[in-house]
Amino acid sequence: MRVLIVGSGGREHALAWKLGQSPLVKELFIAPGNGGTALEGTNVPVSDSDLPGLVALAKEKKADLVVAGPELPLVLGLQNALDKEGIPCFGPSAFAANLEGSKAFSKTVMRESGVPTAPFKVFDEHDSARAFVRERGAPLVIKADGLAAGKGVVVAKSVDEALETLDAMMVKKVFGSAGDRVVVEETLQGEEASFMAFCDGEDYAVLPSAQDHKAVGEGDTGPNTGGMGAYSPAPILPKDRYAETAELVIRPILKNLANKGEPFKGVLYAGLMYTPKGVMVLEYNVRFGDPECQPLLMRLDSDLAEIMLACVQGRLKKVEVRRREETALCVVMAAKGYPGAYPKGMEITGIGEAEAIPGVKVFQAGTRREDGRTLTSGGRVLGVTALGADLAQAQQTAYQAVERIHFNDCYFRRDIGAKGLRRAKG
Repeated sequence: MRVLIVGSGGREHALAWKLGQSPLVKELFIAPGNGGTALEGTNVPVSDSDLPGLVALAKEKKADLVVAGPELPLVLGLQNALDKEGIPCFGPSAFAANLEGSKAFSKTVMRESGVPTAPFKVFDEHDSARAFVRERGAPLVIKADGLAAGKGVVVAKSVDEALETLDAMMVKKVFGSAGDRVVVEETLQGEEASFMAFCDGEDYAVLPSAQDHKAVGEGDTGPNTGGMGAYSPAPILPKDRYAETAELVIRPILKNLANKGEPFKGVLYAGLMYTPKGVMVLEYNVRFGDPECQPLLMRLDSDLAEIMLACVQGRLKKVEVRRREETALCVVMAAKGYPGAYPKGMEITGIGEAEAIPGVKVFQAGTRREDGRTLTSGGRVLGVTALGADLAQAQQTAYQAVERIHFNDCYFRRDIGAKGLRRAKG
């Protein structure tokens, strides 16, 4: 098989690394890729938003499978465009990708499907949204309907903050057209977990639970980022509850979309919140989480290419999805200043020394290769990932590896996994 992976982050490096282990895969291309994916296959400078370019590349390279890493190409219709050319794509159609591409669509499908989620209302008009906020009071969660690079969700603690957020999204257009429509919903309190499943349109196979760390600062303080670290499994969602959780949050969505004639094929990601009233779905994503993908693929003990083909071909039941029993933990090493302004072009050293530690893999995200050196090129630079017999050991090994890696203006959280350790201790 010749496989084309679309994307340029740590998730895509993990996908390339895992797919490269498959005896089915003979050649890997990554568009546009990064310094890490260049070690696994061939990078091609085509943007993940350039649908005509990606389709032309898939045809040129005679790709037997295209794997979409991020959500944007799927929302834009990559699967649909490839389907017209007879090229299999691991990822949902543009319609089904609206589970992530449109907050209003996603919440409506949740309500139709009977999936537990926070009460909400959708607004296209600024004045009616403001009137609702004044009537309901705070706190409230306000979400820009469209894709906003992970920044379009605000937890407004006061009515004034909620009104200011509505003005910013709907009038000032700080997120462009993504804020033409907004979702206003009840605020949920609790602990979060990430739960993903491979899907073939009808059946699913769950992945282990995981927990992301979105805030930039230790103790979950400061602004949200794309994720500063993750680990799997998450003690809040133990293995003996996977089946019931999947029947609650995965099966109803697959059934709903299949009934609409848009079967979901790919990875369905449910962002869960464990509240005093029980588990609730915060959001759906239509691809692997990043950085959750890194520890999840470290734990996957099956052929990823075989699983993805089975999903595309509607025969997932015939493939076994096995997982290693160890825990995996990923620490993101970022450029100082992220998620705001940050420097680029710093040389990274010590990756080889870190990977010499048993059970460690360093996944590259914001990196590029130049004159034989690895340089930083983004905010989230590396995802240092380690396996351990339990969470404590995985955490210890990951941070041991982090200490061997150096670049100027490096920043990382030192408490990845601490929440899980506290819960495990009871």
